[in-house]
Amino acid sequence: MTEASTAVDERAYDIAQILNALPHRYPLLLVDRVKRLKIDEEIHAVKAVSFNEQFFQGHFPGRPIMPGVLQIEALAQAAAILAIETLQLAGSGKLVYFMAIEEAKFRAPVEPGCLLDLNVGFVQKRARVCKFWGKASVEGKVTCEVQFTAMVADPPSAA
Repeated sequence: MTEASTAVDERAYDIAQILNALPHRYPLLLVDRVKRLKIDEEIHAVKAVSFNEQFFQGHFPGRPIMPGVLQIEALAQAAAILAIETLQLAGSGKLVYFMAIEEAKFRAPVEPGCLLDLNVGFVQKRARVCKFWGKASVEGKVTCEVQFTAMVADPPSAA
């Protein structure tokens, strides 16, 4: 490694590290691997889209397509990993909540058997509220683009 390549903090995460960073579990965990995470900048994660996903039973029989809202949720989960790691909150119990979804555009269907690339970066970052851009793609073809805002907060207290 050269000095220039060690100056950038890049990480890859396996499923165990993802489970440590996110509270989500099956069937709603939509990030399978983090290929590259640049602290304070962006993340490239992957969702392996399997025919066994529960939503394919009804969306749509005979023509299975991943719902667009789940593409946005996958991007949001990748963003949550980026925020939690950037703010050094892994293992703290903090949650990342959606606040706004803006400019969502769906460009192409996502079908079973593909790897959905999830690219997310910061637009604006504050202590508790962050704005992100997100782009999902399959083999370089964009399937979804969106901007969204999320808040880092404590989980709700048990009643």
